[in-house]
Amino acid sequence: MKYLSPLEMMYKWEEEKGNEVFLSQPINSIWHDWTWEEVMLEVRKMAAYIKSLNLEKKSKIAILSKNCAHWIMSDLAIMMSGHISVPLYPNLSAKILNKILIHSETKMMFVGKLDDFEKMKSGIPSDVNCVTYPFYSQDYPKWNDLIRDVSPLQENVIRDDNELATIIYTSGTTGDPKGVMHKFYNFSFATTNAVNALPLKDESFFSYLPLSHIAERLLIEMGSIYCGGKVSFAESLDTFAQNLSYSQPSVFLGVPRIWTKFQQGILSKIPQKKLNILLSIPIISSLIKKKIQKGLGLSKARNVFTGAAPTPAALIRWFESLGIIIQEAYAMTENTCYSHVSFREKIKIGSVGQALPLCDVKLSDQNEIMIKHDALMDGYYKDEEQTNDTIK
Repeated sequence: MKYLSPLEMMYKWEEEKGNEVFLSQPINSIWHDWTWEEVMLEVRKMAAYIKSLNLEKKSKIAILSKNCAHWIMSDLAIMMSGHISVPLYPNLSAKILNKILIHSETKMMFVGKLDDFEKMKSGIPSDVNCVTYPFYSQDYPKWNDLIRDVSPLQENVIRDDNELATIIYTSGTTGDPKGVMHKFYNFSFATTNAVNALPLKDESFFSYLPLSHIAERLLIEMGSIYCGGKVSFAESLDTFAQNLSYSQPSVFLGVPRIWTKFQQGILSKIPQKKLNILLSIPIISSLIKKKIQKGLGLSKARNVFTGAAPTPAALIRWFESLGIIIQEAYAMTENTCYSHVSFREKIKIGSVGQALPLCDVKLSDQNEIMIKHDALMDGYYKDEEQTNDTIK
């Protein structure tokens, strides 16, 4: 089956939803919006600038930043200019950053929203051409200055399905980071089928987990691109709760520590004993649930996911008592985050749910979960031994 690529989806919304907001980001507590048309103008200009550098075909271009509107714009510009993205965690040590940039042969890097860039800076090889996002003050040429007098790329570039799109480095908690290679088809297959299965349409998303991680990249960045949705960002840890409450997304992805923090925040205002009493009174119960949901920012959430680690069943049931239905999910970087999810109407607490469409699952002789579908990684970059050990 032929699936549309991320760029083809962007061209579709550029034409059909040009004046609707795609990306929304608070900067110094003031929300800034970019429509699909405005995003694509930035992307087309930056793609034209990158092409003017005459980098070797399919060069590696890294992204080093916390989540922000220009993270997604730069990812799309890398695609459009014919190159390969290398997303990086925004809290890497200088040593690991250096190791990844050298291993990936990165030629250019976008640098943006970071907490302690000075400690990372020494890890950047001198031959890597760096560009700074707007609103951030790193000592490199600024995005806006570079594209100011550049004519936008007019062509609707289409990348081949089998071209390498990205190299996603694992966190390296069990050794050196491994570069997981994904082609464009993997994004197209995984996102199209996930969006259709859930289903998602014209959703609003909230982005705060690292976009360098496959889950945020697929569900939030690609999910919004494939369903024609809107993405709002958190400005900082301090403003997270306020930004989420303001955004009221229809799709939210959490991890166990977030759900624990949410619970602690609620119980600090309403002790459990009092909450139990309020929830036992029918009229008041409904009002309390709505107030808590709105306060968290989940009053409009139709799909609420949790993953990355097991979420305690008792915690999921506790949120269920407040009318917040949490859907467990399971996947890996190596399978393009396309594996298992608890569909809202078929939730079994303590289970990661059903395999997604066109995903085959079996247990190996060692009881390892084995996944097979058309969007598995091409392998680990420059690591044939690990690749052969992982892909059977």
